[in-house]
Formats: sequence, structure tokens, C-alpha cells
Amino acid sequence: MKRETTNKIRFVIEDILPPILRDSKLFLWIAQSAWGSHISHLARFRERAPFLTADEYAELYRNHPRVHAGTDNSDACIRRIVSEIAGSSVCDVGCGTGALLTHIKAGNPNLTRVTGVDFVIDDAAALPGVEYVAAKIESLPFADGEFDTVVCTHVIEHVLEYRQAIAELRRIARKRLIIVVPREREYRYTFNPHFNFFPYTHSFLRAVHPVPLRHVCEDIGRDIFYREDREG
Repeated sequence: MKRETTNKIRFVIEDILPPILRDSKLFLWIAQSAWGSHISHLARFRERAPFLTADEYAELYRNHPRVHAGTDNSDACIRRIVSEIAGSSVCDVGCGTGALLTHIKAGNPNLTRVTGVDFVIDDAAALPGVEYVAAKIESLPFADGEFDTVVCTHVIEHVLEYRQAIAELRRIARKRLIIVVPREREYRYTFNPHFNFFPYTHSFLRAVHPVPLRHVCEDIGRDIFYREDREG
């Protein structure tokens, strides 16, 4: 399923349905009819967020059904990211299947180093011309300013220590940092294992505080696109 399709579904269940219905047992029953008991498992996962072990965290993501085909990014976000790459080296933190890196490489043929990072890299390991590193976003095994551009899409919403994660992204980015998160509201029962929710652009700006003067933060569909220039 494409991101554009799920965005339409999200508009109905997040913005049209009233909260009293969205958090109700009736909604849970309907959601379970479509997606099974995994909905309840996700609710318990978020409730136990501060107490999860690393193994529990990794197990959920290995077993979580993949909703989107290849990438969580919409076509509009992909085009924007590809056009905003600066310099000759790029690192995609939370690369997933590597689909976004494929678009970045095709749109920026002068890149000399392309790196993908995820804590599980099984899906991406077959893509040619990409260096893959298994690591957690909260502790990236790279030097300060090692990459001209660092990209991180649909990851921050999953990370409990998100401020530490953002600090690491900034640390390894020399010229530019690009982050994309879904623009969504929090409810008890959801179809994703998110910890953090950003219903407005200013919600995300609070998360990345302090914000540099050279930045862009705007809506692209139902996603928030954020870019900051690290030098110049």
C-alpha cells in the first residue's frame, strides 16, 4: 500500500473520528477485525515503553506487519529529499528496505559515499553500491561531521530517547540534516508502534529545540519535513 493511500485512511480515523470513539473498545473491536490482536499488542507496547528491554523492542519490529510498499515516504517527500541532498556523502539513518537510498542515488549521481543504517539491516543488505551499518540511532558509530547530508525519515516517532537520537544525527551531519516524521495525533489504539506524536509543525520544532536559524519545517501531505543547514 502506498503512503498516499494510508494518508487518506489516517485523515478519516485521526481527524474525523472524535476522540471518544477513537479510544473506545468499539474502535478496538473494529480494528481487531481488520488487523487481529496486534492492535492490542501495540497498545501494551506503548504503555510499557519506559520498561521495554532491547530484545522486546527488536522483536516487535521484526514481527510488525509492513504496511507500505518499500518505503514509508510519500512520492512528494521522496522528491523533496532527493532534491535537498547536499555534498558528496549521504547517510540514511533508519534506512529500512533501502528504497529511499535507491531514489537518492538515482537523483544524485555524483555521490561518492552512500550509507544506510538500521538496527536490523536484513532487508537492505542486497542493494548494491551502499554501505550498510547495523546500529542504534541513539549511538551512531561515526565521527563528528562524517557525512555531508544525514537523512532520517519515519524514525524519530519510534525512539523513546528521541532527543539523544536527534543529537546524534546533528553530530554526524556536516552540511545538512533532513528529518521526516508523520503528522499525527496520539490515541490509545493505533496501527503503528509509535512513541512520539507531532500533530503540528511547531510540535516537532519543540522536539528539535534549539532550532538553528537556517532551517525549514513544513507540512508535506500528512508528514512534517524538517531541514537544517549545519554550516555556512
